Amino acid sequence: MPAGAPPLIRKISEKHDKVFVTGCLEPQTNGERANAALVVLARNQELEGVIQSIKSMERHFNRWFHYPYVFLNDGDFNSTFKETILNHTSSPVEFGKVEPSMWGYPDWVNADVAREGIRKQGDKAIMYGGMESYHHMCRFYSGFFYKHELLEKYDWYWRVEPDIKYFCDMTYDPFIHMIRANKTYGFTIAVKELKETVPNIFRYASAYKRMNNLTSQGLWEMFAEPAEVPKSPATEDPKYKAPLPEEILSTESGQRGLPDIDPEAMEGEVYNMCHFWSNFEIARLDWFRSKEYNDFFDMMDRSGGFWMERWGDAPIHSLAAGALLAPKDIHYFRDIGYRHTTIQHCPANAPGNRQLARKPFLEMTTQDEKKRKEEDEYWETWDSVKENGVGCRCKCDTDIVDVEGKQGSCLAQWVDVAGGWASA
Repeated sequence: MPAGAPPLIRKISEKHDKVFVTGCLEPQTNGERANAALVVLARNQELEGVIQSIKSMERHFNRWFHYPYVFLNDGDFNSTFKETILNHTSSPVEFGKVEPSMWGYPDWVNADVAREGIRKQGDKAIMYGGMESYHHMCRFYSGFFYKHELLEKYDWYWRVEPDIKYFCDMTYDPFIHMIRANKTYGFTIAVKELKETVPNIFRYASAYKRMNNLTSQGLWEMFAEPAEVPKSPATEDPKYKAPLPEEILSTESGQRGLPDIDPEAMEGEVYNMCHFWSNFEIARLDWFRSKEYNDFFDMMDRSGGFWMERWGDAPIHSLAAGALLAPKDIHYFRDIGYRHTTIQHCPANAPGNRQLARKPFLEMTTQDEKKRKEEDEYWETWDSVKENGVGCRCKCDTDIVDVEGKQGSCLAQWVDVAGGWASA
């Protein structure tokens, strides 16, 4: 697939998935609602970035649909944070604390060894590898967020990070459409992970799949590719086994550790580093709560990879989906324009009569009236429409290249398992 703009507007086969809505609709402000929440994990010092995200979410989606927010923190939210959030949305808001049982080191881990592993990652300049809190956050989003008491009553969640931007108006309810299409997991960006953060993750994911006699339903192939046997003095020794992260374990008597894993017995496959970028995801919580997913997480957790390596929740979610789900269970939100840090996906606008007039949205928390109007006027004009475009009133940032035009994109791998590019 060539780099650049053309792949952004090529049609993808609708064999397993298709865009829910092409262009704009008149939002059904009084329509059916799903049992869903917008979930934000943040700390008090991230308030400015959280406000940016909430303002973008409200402007482009939630001003019509009014889904509740759940804010989580491993500490206590202060009054300034709470009051500011409540001023930025008319939707219901709950604030909760992540207890130590979901954040930090479990009792079966030698915390000193884990901290030393994290320190070594920092010394090697592995991205976020030396940040203890980042490791805890990844583990929380991998195996605990869906167990939090404030999420127990919900069936669906939409993850919202600080410092994000949406570029298009989302004039339909993605939760309702996910339900109607019998989908489990939705993404908007798929990219490759940094190899140095997950050197052993695929060994355990592949072992879980093999030990449970799981046969791919067609999604596993998005993340796996045939292995090439390396030629080096170490691997020429038939007794050689590469080091595994489970050295972290300090298993107490009577507790079951991981079974031995042969690093060469992975059915001739290696991890291609692709994953759904989970800082945006819309998903069914009952999948995360399922025995199958939690068995997968428990095995990955016991390996020690969340500390001795820097395993993120994105590859954990993705490899679990690859083992347990099929392409038909996944939805690519191609029509949602989204940016986090320096990675963005922004679709072309749909042609024809699919761009409807936009009603102003004056953000009253912007106290300066002139600035308030300027904020809204920015969105009064949007990018030109293009053939095969799917977006609604999208206005993309132009300071960076869209992710699908970059080498690290995994759009091609998704297209392969989704049925290929459409012929027409």
